[in-house]
Amino acid sequence: MAGRQKVIADEVHQNQILRELYLKELRTQKLYTQYHVNPLRKVHTITRKPMSWHDNLEEPEDDRFLNLIHHASQGPRMKYSETQTESHEIGWDSDPLVNPERNDHRLNHFRVYKDITLYKAKMWSLGEDDRHK
Repeated sequence: MAGRQKVIADEVHQNQILRELYLKELRTQKLYTQYHVNPLRKVHTITRKPMSWHDNLEEPEDDRFLNLIHHASQGPRMKYSETQTESHEIGWDSDPLVNPERNDHRLNHFRVYKDITLYKAKMWSLGEDDRHK
């Protein structure tokens, strides 16, 4: 089997094989000059070119579309009167439970600087390194 190879006898025979191959290619090829969309395939929309003048002509405003976009851009609390999903329930009522009055010292423990704390804070800012003494 390994010793058996096809050997082309002469140029005439080789030319006949090439001619048949050429004619077979010509039979199977077809030059298309008219193109159309395949009705069985989904059509993908192609975006317009931003700098072309004929695509940027002024079009009348579509009020229904503008209302739809405006409604979609609103937050969920503006769109719906109550929660629609489980994740809406988290943070739906975002009002604080306790009045955030800043003057009430029972809940607000602000950092208060006295003379000694101001002195030590200034020393630390200058580079003194005895914080743990």
